Amino acid sequence: MIPLLFGQPSRQLFGLYHTPEKSSDLAVLICPPFGQEAIRTHRFFRVLSDRLARGGAAVLRFDLYGSGDSAGIDLDGDIEGWWRDVCTAHDELRRHTAGRRVVWLGSRMGATLAAIADRSGRCDPDRLVLWDPIFDGRRYMESLRVAHVEALERSYFMPDRAWRRRLENEAEAYTDEVLGVAISPELRQQFRSLVPEAIKAPTHRTVMLADPADHTANKWAQSAVANHAPLRVASFRHSLDWTTDPNAENPVVPGEAIQRLLAEINE
Repeated sequence: MIPLLFGQPSRQLFGLYHTPEKSSDLAVLICPPFGQEAIRTHRFFRVLSDRLARGGAAVLRFDLYGSGDSAGIDLDGDIEGWWRDVCTAHDELRRHTAGRRVVWLGSRMGATLAAIADRSGRCDPDRLVLWDPIFDGRRYMESLRVAHVEALERSYFMPDRAWRRRLENEAEAYTDEVLGVAISPELRQQFRSLVPEAIKAPTHRTVMLADPADHTANKWAQSAVANHAPLRVASFRHSLDWTTDPNAENPVVPGEAIQRLLAEINE
């Protein structure tokens, strides 16, 4: 595993490159979730990347600008810049793996960014795997607010009932910082503007892994297929909780999710 700094000096990104351990023509770019979801799944994607590398794939994991070990701070995050980060990371992976097929694996907000970047014309993945993408930004913001209050309540022996009242009565409560990550007013608006109609159908071969109960994601997929997009929808329920785990110091790595993703990536 090799640490990398790449991108423009004004927008430098940090990544970890997993060197393939045997011959293959596959390279994989991991497009991470946002905020606490990225932190909670860090171990998961480390394990997945190690498995891929042992199978011969070259893998690049990276932090979006304003997150992790990349340059910038929380408040610098925005969707426009982030999907461009995906293309920057793609170019870096290509530089290390000339001639290999490049598959993007995006999860949660990373899947949404991958879908947007795919249509930008700035980069050319061979295939996309979109895992649990977010196409309903308002519902996403609401889920972050609820998770934030639940985390506060778990953290204190005697929770303050005012937290829950604020959540129920103030629409903007717990939107400037959720689960320890600051969100700018611009990013909040961008999240809330995310709707299926705003994200165009993919141009490259794509599989979307989503819970059948996620009606918004499935509606987007149905529309894309109806317009002859190269998209396949696969039902996938898993035990991974994106924002919590039984032990915050030891995030779980569900075996069924690892195996399913390996199968889809290596298809």
